[in-house]
Amino acid sequence: MQTDQEALAGRAKVGDPEAFVELMRLHAKKMYRVAVAILMNDEDAADAIQDTILTCWEKIGELREVRYFRTWMTRILIRKCYDLRSARRPWTQWEEIAEPAVEDHSNLELKEALLALGEKYRAVMVLYYSEGYRTDEIAALLQIPKSTVQTRLQRGREKLAEYYRDAG
Repeated sequence: MQTDQEALAGRAKVGDPEAFVELMRLHAKKMYRVAVAILMNDEDAADAIQDTILTCWEKIGELREVRYFRTWMTRILIRKCYDLRSARRPWTQWEEIAEPAVEDHSNLELKEALLALGEKYRAVMVLYYSEGYRTDEIAALLQIPKSTVQTRLQRGREKLAEYYRDAG
């Protein structure tokens, strides 16, 4: 049985712009969490999301199975984030990356804790805990071995526990 999101993805795949817009609306928060976990900057995250939406619209015809739309979109987003980070790295100061978003005070403590983790742990933790991906799916998304994902999850949890012990 096809879900509503699969039906939307199917309609978007054949060129329905309204279905595509609805899909993007449904996945906006998820895309934001993943992008911020990698880039730790709201402006860069917005740029990566915008590039992802454009690429998804341009390439939706290449989506093989509509049930994998979310995974396909997330993989594109991760690539866009890494491309953006690589392109801006020589000109970006650490203070700019580390500065939390002004308008998002509710997640300030979590953002600071995630920043303390480092990107390789942060991305895996967000994909696993916030987005609900399984370890094998994360391995495929990040193109790393499943055992590496499991190790990063374990070390990420340990680092978060240490961070909160030291902060408390």
